[in-house]
Amino acid sequence: MESTATPLGEDVHLLDTRMGGYDGITAAYLIQSSRPALVETGAAKSAQLVVDELAALGVGSDDLATIVVTHIHLDHAGGVGDLAAAFPKAEIVVHERGARHLVDPTKLVASARRVFGDVMDTVFGDLLATPAHRVRALGDTGVVDLGDGRRLTSTYSPGHASHHVGLLDSVTGDLYVGDAAGIYVPEADIVRPATPPPDFDLALALASLKTFEELTPARLLFSHYGPTSKVDEILERSQEELELWVELARDCRLEDLDLDHAVAAVREKTRERYLALEGKDEKWQALSSDGANLTGILHWLDKVEPREA
Repeated sequence: MESTATPLGEDVHLLDTRMGGYDGITAAYLIQSSRPALVETGAAKSAQLVVDELAALGVGSDDLATIVVTHIHLDHAGGVGDLAAAFPKAEIVVHERGARHLVDPTKLVASARRVFGDVMDTVFGDLLATPAHRVRALGDTGVVDLGDGRRLTSTYSPGHASHHVGLLDSVTGDLYVGDAAGIYVPEADIVRPATPPPDFDLALALASLKTFEELTPARLLFSHYGPTSKVDEILERSQEELELWVELARDCRLEDLDLDHAVAAVREKTRERYLALEGKDEKWQALSSDGANLTGILHWLDKVEPREA
């Protein structure tokens, strides 16, 4: 098999994990250093694709040193159990708030099935358990050894999820941002929000963006999707998107709109903003729908701004 990965320089390769059969919405990254590391796994349904792609890049079953995920949502970590089995020498690295769910994914998978229903079988697949001795839990900071003095430094970055970390490569200056900076649409060079329930928190999300800015990365590597060197511009846009969507959700809440009408209202008010996606938004809605984003924001508003009886 010939590799279809995209080389990004300094031994970094982007692997398209093709969640749901879509090109260009879910990425994993191989750092082919002396201690090779995979950042993100994609969904369980993508696990064999990732194994095959790594083999095409010369990474055999005994070669991968580390599998690290930014957080445990199934489009990022759903393949951990499969890949842990395929690469038996790899250490699995995750924030401490997510570690127990990789060891015993029963509750996580049950919750996902309640939310996604049959889509679990067609798009995600079940997260398989990883033996506890294979999992290393990170605190709010931590280090992944890439060999020869190269490392990934992890930084706790909640707001999208309570178990989210960003990862900074000491050689390239690449910052793996997971979903903490939103969804980057490379063909349109725009950012969309990523605010699903139950963990969205505006203050924490904005603080995480500030932390990313202070790390002064050379590039942002989005799990959705790909690299950008426009670091300051994209982080600023990420903040704008979060603040805008919270205001729009707040307006919908004041008007007592149901979710369908709230989605329609937000789409109308953001139509010009996302004009570049008109007619080709299907795959991004499949990944991060307006309804899910609004639900996450409304859930947060109900906690921080409870309605009067």
